[in-house]
Amino acid sequence: MTLRRKLSGAILGLTLIGTHAMAVEEPAFKAVLLDGAFEVRDYPPLVVAEVTVGGDQKEAANNGFRLLAGYIFGGNKRRQSIAMTAPVAQAPISEKIAMTAPVTQTPGPAEWVVRFTMPRAYSMETLPEPNDPRVHLRVLSPTRFAVLKFSGLARRDVVAAKTVELGALAKSHQLRAIGPVSLAQYDPPWTLWFMRRNEVMIPVAPQ
Repeated sequence: MTLRRKLSGAILGLTLIGTHAMAVEEPAFKAVLLDGAFEVRDYPPLVVAEVTVGGDQKEAANNGFRLLAGYIFGGNKRRQSIAMTAPVAQAPISEKIAMTAPVTQTPGPAEWVVRFTMPRAYSMETLPEPNDPRVHLRVLSPTRFAVLKFSGLARRDVVAAKTVELGALAKSHQLRAIGPVSLAQYDPPWTLWFMRRNEVMIPVAPQ
């Protein structure tokens, strides 16, 4: 069976089974602060697969998802399938995007990092090598994140508004941002809009 057929079959199967079937495992974290939809979390080191893609927010998310799904559905040197996890994280890396600026205010094309966290059962030594050179494996350092949860469609205007809200909440809790805001989406594109789980996340300095 070709990789394309395997990938199409896997996506179709996930559609029929339900949206949560694709996301059995999520990264472990320690909640430091809980305030409604706002949280502060400490994440341990995480092994991730990531790609760098261009375009607007939606286009980059779709292209990044496709490349990473290809890797975990057998597009690697061992032709090994790797369990899907959630969320799919997306962060801007273009120098044209200021750390605190909404994406909708950025002129011209941007670059984004889109990543999947690998299941906890894997390490850098045990993960298969990607066939596609655009897919990179690496370990993220332990990080504290300020997080704002929201549901519905992660449209650019919504993400921009939630980014501003997250910044205000972080400031009110005397947290200092040390990196760009990421968009984390927990459900695939075919999930009904009112069932979607999203978060905007920003790394902050430990207190």
